[in-house]
Amino acid sequence: MGSAKNDNLTCTGIGASPGVAIAPVWLTDRSRMVVEEELLELTALPGELARFAAARAAARDELVACRTQIAAVRGEEHLYIIDSHLMIFDDPLLSAETAGLIQSELLNAEGALRRTIRKFKEYFAAIDDEYLRERGSDIEIVGERILRQLLGRQQEPVSVVDGKVILVAHDLSPADILQIDKDKVIGIVTDLGGKTSHSAILARALEIPAVVGLEKVTGMLQTGDLLAIDGTTGTLVINPDPEAFQDYLDHKHHYEYLDRELAKLKDLPAVTPDGFRVSLKGNLEFQEEIPSLFGHGSEGVGLYRTEMLYFNRDTLPDEDEQFAVYADVVRRLSPLPVTIRTLDVGGDKFVAGLNLADELNPALGLRAIRLSLRNPETFLPQLKAILRASALGDVRIFFPMISGIGEIRQCKRLLAQAMAELRAAGQPFDEQIKVGIMIEIPSAVLIADLLAKEVDFFSVGTNDLIQYALAIDRTNEHLAHLYEPLHPAVLRALKIVVDAAHAAGIEACMCGEMAGDQLFLPVLLGLGFDELSMNAISIPRVKSILRRCPKAEAEKLVATLLTYSTAQEIEAHLKGEITSRFSASVD
Repeated sequence: MGSAKNDNLTCTGIGASPGVAIAPVWLTDRSRMVVEEELLELTALPGELARFAAARAAARDELVACRTQIAAVRGEEHLYIIDSHLMIFDDPLLSAETAGLIQSELLNAEGALRRTIRKFKEYFAAIDDEYLRERGSDIEIVGERILRQLLGRQQEPVSVVDGKVILVAHDLSPADILQIDKDKVIGIVTDLGGKTSHSAILARALEIPAVVGLEKVTGMLQTGDLLAIDGTTGTLVINPDPEAFQDYLDHKHHYEYLDRELAKLKDLPAVTPDGFRVSLKGNLEFQEEIPSLFGHGSEGVGLYRTEMLYFNRDTLPDEDEQFAVYADVVRRLSPLPVTIRTLDVGGDKFVAGLNLADELNPALGLRAIRLSLRNPETFLPQLKAILRASALGDVRIFFPMISGIGEIRQCKRLLAQAMAELRAAGQPFDEQIKVGIMIEIPSAVLIADLLAKEVDFFSVGTNDLIQYALAIDRTNEHLAHLYEPLHPAVLRALKIVVDAAHAAGIEACMCGEMAGDQLFLPVLLGLGFDELSMNAISIPRVKSILRRCPKAEAEKLVATLLTYSTAQEIEAHLKGEITSRFSASVD
């Protein structure tokens, strides 16, 4: 057992995969390699470079063997993430940077690689988008594999666990997650990680409760300690006393009951008691998430992020490579619709081949559609790939960070050019493909009536809209309390957008985080949104409230909320109304 001082201690991390688990700890060593920098003699350079190259090759071979083993057990369903790690091995950026340090600084391979990993981690940490920021962990996982080869350290495989346990580690790679036996590992806890890390995404896909980002929990636990975890709230209790144990056991039974009840809604329509239909769709980044979309009753994809095709590589993806990925997604989801967003990244060094300078304020700089319009040689292949995929199913396309009419007209001209080139080449595509824009900049809100005349639908990205409207850096912990989705300015902005869309006869959709929060459902319903796109696991809970919430009542609620002056007043009234009027509770 662990030290008595930790018994019944509650810790809070990040809820990465919902569910409750109570089981003994199985602690596995996944700590980062400790590296000592050493200076080399000039004569040792060729040997050190060869040693690094051999370690890199051996680490790659190890991952290939791991992929083969996983495929034999699970099939190909969840291997795209491992393939992306193999792409990092094959990308010359990581190896060239490391080899360059070995040569220029006369550093040993371990020291040079550790510096390179740190450099890339710092680059990714500066990215505003949470999904993209987490991709730095992929480079670190690959780098750690190479370091273990250099240092001659082998890892205990996660497949050796005995009995039903909660797997605890400093971090877990996607390969680790995919080797887990779900009959034995019923929960996951890690020091590192975020909700959008590859490992968290896989834990959700495999429906294993997980709490991540606990920082130092591995130092507080030993194999055999009893652990109770809640993957929804991100809490855990070490060696719970009888009262805490019973609380978690009751919570586990309640969660499983709710899960069974919500599962009954999977094939039921998302319709209010007074007959208003809302399309509930899922956000998608990786093919691994597709089974979760089907499992939670998604009506399609409202936001397919394409950024991952451009990261962790030295060359830009060409049209055929992009088409192959988009086509796979469209075919697997058919006949459900897929809404594909064009490249949405900042103007920084992570976009290979664009050769852009650093910016002092990338959130307000050359990013998203501005970046694409500046690089039509990159933008056109993506447009053509999306158009080609539209011949295989129901596909819509939309553009991020539109600030005015000029940008959307430029996008439409390039889209027309892409169509003309495909026609000339005899390539089929949907001639009537629907075109939309993201509304995430205040200027777009203020001219929403003008923009609505140019497109087929709006999709509100609340994450950025709130950030820009309130002048809040949502990654700044000192300003987190000012990031208020229920701020009166935000609600008024949303109303302007929905009203403008409906006046023009187009759909008003939302794909930001607000869409998946059950607290906000009556507000979004009352505002009149036609479609909400969210994390797949949020769909059943949102649908549950929607089916009990008359639209007429939601409209009255919104009218009242718009009379309040502060976010705090709005939230208090909203929570009270949800509990009393709509027969639903908010955690």
